[in-house]
Amino acid sequence: MKICVTGGAGFIGSNFLHYMVETYPQDTFINLDLLTYAGNLETLKDIENKPNYSFVKGDIADREFIYDLFEKEKFDLVVNFAAESHVDRSITNPDIFVRTNIMGTQVLLDASRKTNVGRFHQVSTDEVYGDLPLERKDLFFTEDTPLHTSSPYSASKASADLLVQSYFRTFKLPVTISRCSNNYGPYHFPEKLIPLMISRALADEKLPVYGLGENVRDWLHVYDHCTAIDLIIRKGRVGEVYNIGGHNERTNLEVVKTILRELHKPETLINYVTDRAGHDLRYAIDPRKIESELGWKPVYNFDSGIRQTIQWYIENKVWWQHILSGDYQSYFDRQYMELNK
Repeated sequence: MKICVTGGAGFIGSNFLHYMVETYPQDTFINLDLLTYAGNLETLKDIENKPNYSFVKGDIADREFIYDLFEKEKFDLVVNFAAESHVDRSITNPDIFVRTNIMGTQVLLDASRKTNVGRFHQVSTDEVYGDLPLERKDLFFTEDTPLHTSSPYSASKASADLLVQSYFRTFKLPVTISRCSNNYGPYHFPEKLIPLMISRALADEKLPVYGLGENVRDWLHVYDHCTAIDLIIRKGRVGEVYNIGGHNERTNLEVVKTILRELHKPETLINYVTDRAGHDLRYAIDPRKIESELGWKPVYNFDSGIRQTIQWYIENKVWWQHILSGDYQSYFDRQYMELNK
């Protein structure tokens, strides 16, 4: 198969490419990424010279460019990770979220229809369901939970999901959608909670925690997310939504304290800051559908996963220090532009 992975230079997309390129050497993978602030090609150094991998820089919302690419490559499968994803950024600048997450998805859907793509998979988020009350531990998001968004980010992702489902119903485009809980693991951009806390704790800097840190998230190791998507695109039923969760609920404060404990750092580094607007209280996914239909099970629990993640950040300081310094943004020019001179 020839597979287009959009947003493959981001956190989850790059982990997916690492997993898939190694697991399926008979398949061809094209990584399509615009390399905005969170796109980092240094993440893909280990596979960039593999014969079944190549990179294309481009904007999923650029219709002419996408149509030309899809006509040329004739993809069998499209996996759409490309998205603006940071909630705080969506609050300060919603426009780019609408353009990339909604309009970009529509362009990809149209190109997929035009070139008879065999499967279009949309990578979504549990944030499209809104949140759950902290006191109702018996409640979980299922695939039938109504969409009820809280931020411009989640609203843009919900809109994209609805577009994908409409293209299945109206145009018979073969699609699947996955909605995951919060991911963590290697190559996570340092503005996100877990890598931010690890990098700041290692530097003995203050760790900012929103409100009282009571917000609850269900944490999913990115490796487990990748194996789930692999199962869905190969064995999942067309037109279906699959929730992917880790059964690892923790408050933000518990996560931060776990990181400090593993790094032998004092809790006095915690700095409580004003909560952000519209901050969802609790996310919790019921993954029974993917478990029963496709036989998926996570490999990591939170304790084993966070230890592995912390150790990775300790051993790969150069990677995240390049991000903090901004040096990672020149990697494309160094690696690709020089080759074309």
